[in-house]
Amino acid sequence: MTITTAKLSGKALRLTPLALAALLMSAECRADWKFTPTLGFTETYSDNPGLQSDAQAHGQWISESVPAFTLISRSRRLRLAASGEWHFYAYQDKNTPNMHDRERRYAANAEARLIEDFLDLDASANGSRQATSAFGPRYTELYSGFNSTDIRTWSISPVVRHRFGSAADLQLRFTRDGVQADGASAAFGDSLSSTALFNLSSAANGANRSAFGWGLQYMRQNMDTERFGQSTTVNAAVNLSYRLSRTWSLVANAGHDSYEYPALNDRTAGNTYTGGFVWTPSSRTSVDARFGHSYLGKTGSLAATQSNRRLVSRVSYTDQVTTSRQQFLLPAAFDTAAMLDKLFASAISDPLARAQAVQTYMATTGLPSSLASSVNYLSNRFVREKRLQAAYIYSMPHSALALSAYKSERTPIMREQSESDVLGSQLGMLDDNVRQRGIDAQFSYRLSPRTNTNAGLSASRSTSMTTGAVSPSHVLRLGLTHQFDRRTHGSVELRHVTSGYGIPGFGPGGYTENALSATLSVQL
Repeated sequence: MTITTAKLSGKALRLTPLALAALLMSAECRADWKFTPTLGFTETYSDNPGLQSDAQAHGQWISESVPAFTLISRSRRLRLAASGEWHFYAYQDKNTPNMHDRERRYAANAEARLIEDFLDLDASANGSRQATSAFGPRYTELYSGFNSTDIRTWSISPVVRHRFGSAADLQLRFTRDGVQADGASAAFGDSLSSTALFNLSSAANGANRSAFGWGLQYMRQNMDTERFGQSTTVNAAVNLSYRLSRTWSLVANAGHDSYEYPALNDRTAGNTYTGGFVWTPSSRTSVDARFGHSYLGKTGSLAATQSNRRLVSRVSYTDQVTTSRQQFLLPAAFDTAAMLDKLFASAISDPLARAQAVQTYMATTGLPSSLASSVNYLSNRFVREKRLQAAYIYSMPHSALALSAYKSERTPIMREQSESDVLGSQLGMLDDNVRQRGIDAQFSYRLSPRTNTNAGLSASRSTSMTTGAVSPSHVLRLGLTHQFDRRTHGSVELRHVTSGYGIPGFGPGGYTENALSATLSVQL
C-alpha cells in the first residue's frame, strides 16, 4: 500500500482559519465561550538579572506589564483552548547584558467537528521561548534572553473517520505543520512537513466485539528543512491484542521503520516488534507495558495512569527516534491542566466550568502549565531518545502537592553535518550526547479562603557524555497569593537560583540570582 502526500497550498491554509471562524460564529459555539482578559503589573528586584558570574553581577529594579487573555469553548462541535500574553519590561539599567524589552507567548488548540461522524479538523499554534542548549543558564525568567530563543509552531490536520458497522474503524489523517526559529537561531532553520496516516482497527465497541483485536497502521512523512533539504520517514505496523479477562489483555506489535538521513552506522531502517500487557482494573487506572526489539536494539514502553478524588498520577517510559523539531510540535512534558481536569471531573461535570476551575486553581497554587521535563534544546540531528518521567498531583482540603521527576538520554544516530553552527564551532559537540535528570516539588497551603502560601523546589542536571560538561541547576521559590475580590489578586515571591556549567577548555562557570517580586493582576 502506498499513500502519497502533497504540499498543502497556501490558499488552502488561508481557508482553514475561515472554517474555524465559521464554527466560532455559530450560535451553538457562542453559547459556550468563556473569554477572560487580564492585566498584570509586576515589580521585581534582582541582584543578577543578566545571569552573570558573581563577580560581574549587579542588582536593579525591573518593571513589567502583562496584558493577557484566555479563551475557552466546550460545545458538541468545537473544543477550543487559547491563551496569549505579552510582557513589556522597563529596566533601571538598560545596558545590562542578556536582557530584552518584550516577550510574547501564545498557545491555541482547536478540535472542530465539521461533518458529524465523518470529518474533523484539529489545529494548533504555539509561540514561546525555548532553550538553545541543555547547558548553561536555565531559562527561569522571561526578561532574560540568556540561552533561549523564540520558537513558533503550527499544525493543521483534517481527519476522516468511518465505522464499518461493528467490524472495524477507519481513520485517515493528513497533517501539515511548521516550525520556525527567530533570526538568532538561523542555524536551526525553519521546516515544513506533510504527514499522511492510515489507521484501520477492529471496532472498540459493539455487541459483537470479540476477545481478539487487531489494527493496521501506515504513516508517511515528507519533511522539507531549510538547512538540510528534504527527507522521508515511513512507519508501518500491525497491532494485535487478546483480552484474557475484564481487566487483563495481551498486546503485540510488529512493523517496519524507515528513515532518510545520513546515519552514523549506515542503518536507517529495520523491523520492530514488541509484546506486553494492558491492565485496566477500573476506568481510573491503567497500565500498558511493552518490551521488544527495534533496528537500534532492545526497546520498550510504559504508560501508567491512576486517579481518584484526591490524587492523579502518570508514569511513562518511551524509547523512540525523534528530533528537536518533533519535540517542539508534540512536547513530552505532562500537561498540568490535563491532569487537573481528571482530578476535578468527579466534582465538576460541566467541561467549561471545569476548565475555568482548573485555570483558577493553577493560578492560586502557583502550578506551572507543564510539570518538570528534560530540556528540548536546538538540534538538527535525528536522535534516539530514552525518557522516563513521572508526575503526581495530590489535592487535600487545605493544601496541594505536585511532584514530578524525569530522566532522559539523547544519543545521535545521524552524522554531524552543520550541527556545530547551532551553538558555534567551539561548542558544536556539547549537545551531541546528553543525559538529563531532574526533580520538581510544588506545595501550596491555604491560610484562609483568599490567601495561599506556595513553595517550590526544583533541581536538574545535564551531562554531556561526549565532552564531559556538567550543568547543574537549582531553583527555590517561596510565595504568598491573596484574592482581593472576584477579579483582583496579588502575590509576592522570593526566588533563589543557582546554576553552574563546567565546559572542558573553557573553565568552570555559573551564576547565582536572588530576586523579590510583587504582582497585581486584574480581570477586565
